[in-house]
Amino acid sequence: MTDAFPAAPPLALVIFDCDGVLIDSEPISLATLTRGLNGIGLAIDIDAVRERFAGTSMTSIMERVAREDGITAPDGFVERVKAETLAAFEAELTAMAGIAEAVGLLHLPFCVASSSDPVRLRRSLGLTGLLPLFEGRVFSSAQVARGKPFPDLFLFAAERMGIAPANCLVIEDSVPGVQAARAAGMRVVGFTGGGHWSHDRAGRDLLAAGAATVFSAHADLGRIVAGD
Repeated sequence: MTDAFPAAPPLALVIFDCDGVLIDSEPISLATLTRGLNGIGLAIDIDAVRERFAGTSMTSIMERVAREDGITAPDGFVERVKAETLAAFEAELTAMAGIAEAVGLLHLPFCVASSSDPVRLRRSLGLTGLLPLFEGRVFSSAQVARGKPFPDLFLFAAERMGIAPANCLVIEDSVPGVQAARAAGMRVVGFTGGGHWSHDRAGRDLLAAGAATVFSAHADLGRIVAGD
């Protein structure tokens, strides 16, 4: 039992989101998505794209755009945005400061559960040198029926890792991710160190969604996991 998670079962698994937690990808991907949506007739800026779509899969994004904005993407649109995002990653993507060191000091099993498609996910981790840390423990929303904010992905990751949901701690940077973790019956904390958020705003939003606490530097990860 810890002070941060009173009366909770002991932790046995840490589940990391990828974009905005392990890698500082969101400023790049949100800018690319904004340009793409503008190109198909949706008048939206990057702040609104972040508010509406951060932390969700391209499938979910395009379903919402069709339902809420009445715009159906042309054939090949999603593939084109994904290709442009990966091209930008090749030139600009970096790992979050201190994440490799922080993960290396964990005394619990850990894995990744991300809304990104498998190709982008593995390429992102590879470009930033993080893939060897997570090899064999990388899970994508493409493997489940419903992406975040539904609990399917986190439940799938926990099942594959052989850990009960109540013994899992999720590290998330988005409201849908926090909601998904809570719906899965897992503990969740918010990370606000990515370049895509106003950190004060992100902290309030993530706490309101159900995060137990928030932190902005991976040097604090060990303390967070320990519940100090």
